[in-house]
Amino acid sequence: MDPDKDNANPTILNPSDLPSRRRESTVKKRERAGVGLFDDLIPDHSYLNDPFDQPLSLSDSDNDSVSEDIDEQEIYDLISSISDPEHPLSLGSLAVVNLPDIHILPPSSPKSPVSTVVVEITPTITHCSLATVIGLGVRVRLEQALPPRFRVDVRIKKGTHSTDEAVNKQLGDKERVAAALENGTLMGVIRKMLSTCQ
Repeated sequence: MDPDKDNANPTILNPSDLPSRRRESTVKKRERAGVGLFDDLIPDHSYLNDPFDQPLSLSDSDNDSVSEDIDEQEIYDLISSISDPEHPLSLGSLAVVNLPDIHILPPSSPKSPVSTVVVEITPTITHCSLATVIGLGVRVRLEQALPPRFRVDVRIKKGTHSTDEAVNKQLGDKERVAAALENGTLMGVIRKMLSTCQ
């Protein structure tokens, strides 16, 4: 995304307008608390009940086989705070990643435990030169954060980039992605992008 081209001033969404499950927990915490200056310091738990006094329903060996459900909102929360490589804003604020463009596909066969997370990104301009880098950043973030039972598929949303087919071919080629991630300069850019993730 070259700021000197068509879109030096992209549309910027207010962070409070972005969908987030994290904000909901903060709102509930504030609703429960008073209106004082130190409300954020009130813990989310109560010591009236000893948390270690609860009976365990599963043994430690059973915990390994229980998998927590992950939904589209959780995927969005993982990637929306990634920093854009050229603008000092997040991909969520620039609407590069959007909740309706995230899909979790069930396993392709009943015997396979592997689900696929599909993320379609929307570059801020149709000739964005860093679309591939943004896609790689999203892919790296999800591969680092998600359990191995998820396959990650990041692509450019159809019709939002002048070379979306070529970029999607690059992002879908495992060998190209692996070679790109061995490039020290490129990994430095991606690390900087991911430094804003929560």
